[in-house]
Amino acid sequence: MSAAESPERKPGVRGFFANALRPKKSRQTLRKKTPVDGALGVEEVPAVPKLAPLEAHREKVRAAGVHIDTQRGENLDYTTILHKLGLNEPFDQDDSHHDFEHDNRPPGEPAVASLSSELWGCIVQYLNPRDAASLALASRTLYMRLGWLPFQILDLEENYQYKIEFLLFLDRRFPHHLLCFPCAKYHRRTQEGNERLRPADVLNPLFNCPHARNPLRPQPRHRITHNYVMPFSFVQLAMRAHRLGPRYGLSADSLCRRWKRNNWSFTTRYLIHKGHLLMRVTAQTYADPGLAPAAQRLLLYSRDDYWPYFSACAHWRDGELMNVCKCALTHVPIPRDTAGLQGLEHRMKDILAASSTQGSSSSHMITGCGKCRPKRRCPDCPTEYLVEIKLTEDRSQIKNVRFRHAIVVTRWSDLGDGTAPMSPEWAACNGYGPGYDSFATMGNRAISGIFESAFTSDTIPGQRVISLNPKGVKKGEAGNDWY
Repeated sequence: MSAAESPERKPGVRGFFANALRPKKSRQTLRKKTPVDGALGVEEVPAVPKLAPLEAHREKVRAAGVHIDTQRGENLDYTTILHKLGLNEPFDQDDSHHDFEHDNRPPGEPAVASLSSELWGCIVQYLNPRDAASLALASRTLYMRLGWLPFQILDLEENYQYKIEFLLFLDRRFPHHLLCFPCAKYHRRTQEGNERLRPADVLNPLFNCPHARNPLRPQPRHRITHNYVMPFSFVQLAMRAHRLGPRYGLSADSLCRRWKRNNWSFTTRYLIHKGHLLMRVTAQTYADPGLAPAAQRLLLYSRDDYWPYFSACAHWRDGELMNVCKCALTHVPIPRDTAGLQGLEHRMKDILAASSTQGSSSSHMITGCGKCRPKRRCPDCPTEYLVEIKLTEDRSQIKNVRFRHAIVVTRWSDLGDGTAPMSPEWAACNGYGPGYDSFATMGNRAISGIFESAFTSDTIPGQRVISLNPKGVKKGEAGNDWY
């Protein structure tokens, strides 16, 4: 196209630059297209849906009929499950106020206040002392109607059991206190967070109790071994920390101990399983071969109270426990006399037998007999025993390290839920309370199996469990078989 045909093009240098800098058609400003019908160009807003997206999703799932499993009744709508986890359910177990935020019920104080004190007094007469005191403590209005009388009745000597049950309800409100059962009161913890198990001859009070030195009202405790007991206060601390939080007590691992006394070595370990405190006590000592009956008694019994040095329940005299230990001691191999030519021949046989097994000590391994090999379960309390003869390393002499046989007695027990000394397991292990049938209560699952399955590093031989007292004879100290 020539310059004459284009009216916008200018001649000369000035026209050249003007035409070069002229904006092209592609760089022109975009403009909105005018509506055909002549209406204003306003963007249309979509209509508001009748249901929220989550509710619409629920309606869709309900219509499909796949939100509930017909076999197990489970909710298969994962969107609803995640929504409830994120918005509705509290994640902190102590966040109890979350449930009351959505409580739309009208307050019940006017309805309670509408009844007279005489009518509330008639209602309380149908309740036991524990429930009557709990009702009076429920609200200020009920306390004004009932007064101090329910608490006075609860404080009577004959209502001691009801008072303990009432105080157990208040355990959550006193993290810095412990319930003293002889006093039926909460005492301030004097070693809060630093409580440690000590031997029985070491004074170790956890709180200041006026009946601490009263032999008529002793603190509940359980004998672990000779000169070592388990006060019930430590069971309280372990279970309170498990149920309510660490500031209420101690962890179960902090109760574990190792010590030596009277040529015996002891190791204790604890485990909380389904709200119960399980205890394992392992005791061992070196056993010489060919012990006479009197030497066996000196090895097994304490001369102070004629109890076994190892851990035992209150029913150890009724049954075969001590006979099993004495039977295991008879299996300690007696070394052969190596004097003379005959002894040299036996020594050569032992060397050849050891070389054929590549230096193993299989000739010194003891499996026991049908009497002392199985685990024994006490029929009157949740306690199991295992008696073994093991080849252990004796390091009593630094320069001369040798291997010796040792008797190892392992005890597993269930100490209960730690709420009160009247719990069935604690009362059965200490020999008081109502009758306890361990085989009917625990069934086929052994306490030792439950305990050892929680620790992969510990193993026990697979032995069957039989009764510690198969004949059911209960003579106690009057019998002669235990000694």
